[in-house]
Amino acid sequence: MKERRPGADSTSVWAGAQRVATKDSLAELWPGQSVALLKALHILTHNGGLNADSRRKLKQVQHLAQLIKPAVDASLKEKDLKGEEGPVLADLGAGKSYLGLILYDLYFGPAGRGRVLAVEARPELVASAKKIAVESGFARMEFVGGKIAEAEAGAVDIVTALHACDTATDEAILFALKHEAKYVALVTCCQAELARELEGSKNDLNQLWRHPHHRREMGSHLTNVLRGLFLEAHGYKVRVTELTGLEHSLKNEFIFAERHQRSNSRARAEFEKLAKEIGAAPKLLVLD
Repeated sequence: MKERRPGADSTSVWAGAQRVATKDSLAELWPGQSVALLKALHILTHNGGLNADSRRKLKQVQHLAQLIKPAVDASLKEKDLKGEEGPVLADLGAGKSYLGLILYDLYFGPAGRGRVLAVEARPELVASAKKIAVESGFARMEFVGGKIAEAEAGAVDIVTALHACDTATDEAILFALKHEAKYVALVTCCQAELARELEGSKNDLNQLWRHPHHRREMGSHLTNVLRGLFLEAHGYKVRVTELTGLEHSLKNEFIFAERHQRSNSRARAEFEKLAKEIGAAPKLLVLD
């Protein structure tokens, strides 16, 4: 009788489990989604698997891509009707450019037109993302190294900012206004500016943020409320919703804005009233 090698069964079981895990992981991808790209981004392992952290990251980016899709589709259609070149999407505070690369892979690549512009201040992240874009054949994806506030891009149709920290989200809003973007999609992060201002604020509402924990939470909430009103004051229709379930991310608030007019006096008045009542407002977004 043939002697069985010690551990042979466990090795076989492990290999089988790996194949099942890889198959399950690939099943979570969208049709046409590039496996090679997700491996290059380290969302998928070299075997095509997903760990807990990368699964959360994939779910976040996929869900955000789904929420942004109507803006991309509408922009492509509008450019067609006007006989203009494809739309431009600017991803600000891009980091490793997960979002911009995946949006190109899912939408701009198959459409055969339109450009994705990634703005990031850290040169090593720009270099690595640019390398991935070149290797992926993303010819209409461009990279700008530098701060959001200093970036020049010409006309932009869609602005995105995924977890742009603290005041970087405010810089993204100002970038959208400067470049006359019709659509703005923001996932906010680490809103600390207002919390610092509230610490010294003394008015009838200060019991709401007397404790440091409440001050951080209230500062974050008020920042996003004021951001929404600021966008509305400049003619955008704003929708605020949850990005993904809290099991995927605690930084979970999604602000989507579509511009319908040049200004809104009622929203401007509400912004100014609320800022006066709490004694604080994001400095970059103070209305003139």
